[in-house]
Amino acid sequence: MIDDLAALRLFVRVARLGSFSRAGGERGLSQPSVSRIIAGLEARLGTALFTRSTRALALTDAGRDYLASVAPLVEAIDAAGQALSGDGELRGRLRVALPTSFGSREVVPLLPGFAARHPALAIELAMSDARIDLVAEGIDIALRLGALDDSTALARRLMTAPRLLVAAPAYLAASGTPRSPADLAGHQLIAGPGAVPTGWAFRRDGRVISVRAEARISIASNDGAVAAAVAGLGIARTSVFGCRRELAEGQLLPLLEDWPLEEVPLHAVFPAGRAASPAARAFADWLEAGLRAALTPFRFPPGDATSAPWT
Repeated sequence: MIDDLAALRLFVRVARLGSFSRAGGERGLSQPSVSRIIAGLEARLGTALFTRSTRALALTDAGRDYLASVAPLVEAIDAAGQALSGDGELRGRLRVALPTSFGSREVVPLLPGFAARHPALAIELAMSDARIDLVAEGIDIALRLGALDDSTALARRLMTAPRLLVAAPAYLAASGTPRSPADLAGHQLIAGPGAVPTGWAFRRDGRVISVRAEARISIASNDGAVAAAVAGLGIARTSVFGCRRELAEGQLLPLLEDWPLEEVPLHAVFPAGRAASPAARAFADWLEAGLRAALTPFRFPPGDATSAPWT
């Protein structure tokens, strides 16, 4: 039974990675050894789980069905083992999905402390701005900015961070500094990820003021929009996560701070159908604490001094 469990763990990793050699490398096994173990599993099941060629390795229909059945069981067994180990040390592998810019700017700098605290835990970051299937991709925890889609997945709001307008000192020196939302009509605006904005909504004294915002430049990435603002091309709208370094270095200045924009929620999301693993929960807690400490100089919305419960 122990051998079967090891084979199932290996099968899940081969399926996730699409490679015998990569899965074997994680476990100190040669490619032929992995191939032999998977072949033995296929023989016991009486069906092929993978199609093999010199250029690709892919799951068969039976392999996909088998993965959907056994992956949650393997993950649940591993989570139960961690919970009962008693020494508080996390083991195994933690796979995190997160946006590229946010991951590079905010998450990676916080990893050394978490990795040092849990040396037996392997951490894999899947950085992408596309929403991926957490179950199909074997993700343990996804970090998502903005409103969540309707889902049965377990989620926890870690924090809500300010959104702000920013511009380079050189641009403001040449074009003037807006003092109210109405002043934006005379400025060059930069649209970041998503559709070109038709309006930016500001809140003040219990009122919501919407200003038409026709962007001259549109860039489908946060880092691109922030770089355009640093280059003096105009005023960009982003979250504090997307421009904190440039603000600290004086490359960008915040604008209209007395006219708050809609805040950006950050959620930790976990695959539907199973409880969050101990490693995923520990990572979420560590990230929340680290981000709150890093963002202490910035204003947080009322009532967001602590995280929301698991929902």
